[in-house]
Amino acid sequence: MHKFKQLLLGISQLNGARKYYQASLFAFIHSCPKSSVEVHSEDQEVVIALGSNVGDRLHNFNEALQLMKKSGVQITRHGCLYETAPAYVTDQPNFLNSAVRAVTKLGPHELLGALKRIEKDMGRTQGIRYGPRPIDLDILFYGKLKVRSETLTIPHERIWERPFVIAPLMDLLGSAIDSDAVACWHSFSTHSGGLFESWEKLGGDSLIGKEGLKRVLPIGNGLWDWSTKTSVMGILNLTPDSFSDGGKFESLEAAVSQVQLMISEGADIIDIGAQSTRPMASKMSVEQELDRLIPVLEAVVRMPEVEGKFVSVDTFHSEVASEAVSKGAHIVNDVSAGQLDSNMLSVVAGLRVPYIAMHMRGDPSTMQNSENLQYDDVCKQVASDLLLRARDAEVLGIPAWRIIIDPGIGFSKNTEQNLDILMGLPNIKEEIGRKSLALSHAPIMIGPSRKKFLGEVCNRKAAIERDPATVASVTAGVLGGANIVRVHNVRDNLDAVKLCDAMLRQSGALPQDL
Repeated sequence: MHKFKQLLLGISQLNGARKYYQASLFAFIHSCPKSSVEVHSEDQEVVIALGSNVGDRLHNFNEALQLMKKSGVQITRHGCLYETAPAYVTDQPNFLNSAVRAVTKLGPHELLGALKRIEKDMGRTQGIRYGPRPIDLDILFYGKLKVRSETLTIPHERIWERPFVIAPLMDLLGSAIDSDAVACWHSFSTHSGGLFESWEKLGGDSLIGKEGLKRVLPIGNGLWDWSTKTSVMGILNLTPDSFSDGGKFESLEAAVSQVQLMISEGADIIDIGAQSTRPMASKMSVEQELDRLIPVLEAVVRMPEVEGKFVSVDTFHSEVASEAVSKGAHIVNDVSAGQLDSNMLSVVAGLRVPYIAMHMRGDPSTMQNSENLQYDDVCKQVASDLLLRARDAEVLGIPAWRIIIDPGIGFSKNTEQNLDILMGLPNIKEEIGRKSLALSHAPIMIGPSRKKFLGEVCNRKAAIERDPATVASVTAGVLGGANIVRVHNVRDNLDAVKLCDAMLRQSGALPQDL
């Protein structure tokens, strides 16, 4: 189960980079903070590690990221978010750790000064070394340079012994080397296989999910470790024209009753949609969508049964997303991944909630047009499209640690392509991982429930008759790596999910129940 053993197949590429940079780039060493070499007119790509274990750790991260931006550090990529046990001084609270890639015109010592000012402004004081702190910001890499001075060492001297640093650092890379700077960072490693081998030597992905290093997603007031079990999202359609249950839950009483049923059957998340996204559906106005959604959402979040559950809003309108979150929704589920509302990504960034980015070409009224069904390799092209959407989201301020991806089963795909995706989730993750390991680690949601392709395969014209086929497709998806399944029939699909999880635990792919 060591993913990075596959990555070591590219060692020859790393060795070539190592020889080149050892011969030419290591000569650039900053030995004095006041040196004239410190002046930089071009953007330099840097990696900065973040840690916090005092106060509201996530708020501290968010504030630090904003202050970095104001200081001239433009963040381009985020690692995953990790909750980690303290190292060195163990009698202190757990940390949150991550890392970011960024570009800056600041010289290395100027950057160090900017980060130290941020730490001070956020309340960090000279306390116990390796002790508690509201924020800790360390420069791991700066361009292609090694730096040695009295105040700064790059690469960071303890990087190679710290899994809580290497894990988010790896997330910032892809399995393919995409730039000279990245090749140089690999060459800094003490191992011939570069950073990949350094991570493997520490234990690699086998460390993730253990008590001392958990990959988490912030949601509500907590941190969600999605690796422990597959989550079931129950669908609540408030529309009169949804393909499966249109018109059944238009009244407030019927909607609340359906939520009670889904929670009693074991739903972890309730997804409320007030705009139909079935093929050929026409758009409604933001005002119409809000009029239909908000009364039900307000009633649902007040339900005692919903405590400990999550509520998502299924919308592609930024105004609806903003209002829904203000009324208690925890997640924004966008079938367009920001393509149908140019403000969506920036609005969600400000909301600081998890964002489900789904793959779709066109819009619901055009997505099944012949031009939108043209793929040479559907899994590779879905992965490529999702990566572009997620990169846009990151640049606009949605960290990778808040992104959930959905390959969009039933949206701009025909029957054969839907089957390819169901069987090809590992291929989608691998393709995304070529450019971003962080996004390849993001939770995957699938939504095959009662879709038309199931009816075509099983000769079931009525959507309600497709539940057995839905169970089969959910089973295939979970065994292929799906972390969330979005379904109409919670009870039957939860049974399938439980069985899949049990098999995955037996194989070691999921952690054992505590």
